[in-house]
Parts: sequence; C-alpha cells; structure tokens
Amino acid sequence: MMDTVMAKTPKLRRGFRFQWEPAQESYVLLYPEGMVKLNGSAGAILKEVDGERSVETIVATLEQAFPDAGPLAKDVEAFLQEAANQHWIEMV
Repeated sequence: MMDTVMAKTPKLRRGFRFQWEPAQESYVLLYPEGMVKLNGSAGAILKEVDGERSVETIVATLEQAFPDAGPLAKDVEAFLQEAANQHWIEMV
C-alpha cells in the first residue's frame, strides 16, 4: 500500500487555504467553516503540498530539510492519510 501512496500527488481540497498565521504563531488550514491550527510537523508537510509533487518527492524534500529526523516516509504517509480522512486534501 505504501508504494501506491508514495506515487500519489496530494493537493488541498477546494475551499481550503494553507497559510502562516502570525496571531496563532503557526501554520493554519483555513476553510469556510473554520480553521485548523497545525503543529510544526503538520505545517512542514502541508507546506510541501502543492498539487504537483508526489508524496515520494515531498518525503525526499523533508528528509533533506530535516536530516536529523531520520526516515520520514511512514510519518508523512500517516499524516497525509489522516489529512485525506479529514477531507483537508485529496490524493490523486
């Protein structure tokens, strides 16, 4: 299953906007019904979601940016799957 997820390209669902929110001092996900305040890891992952790069590319980018974190594929996949379950993103 992981191989198929790694090949998918996540994108924000229509109506959702990802941005830095100075008042919250964190990244947030805005949508018509409200806002989700993201922790640092979630913000770092969603910052890479642009609708063009695959999960595999996102993982490689994050592993390069955070070399001390070790392998990140399982964590990134798990977060993106949960984000899809929450209807924040689509995996195409």
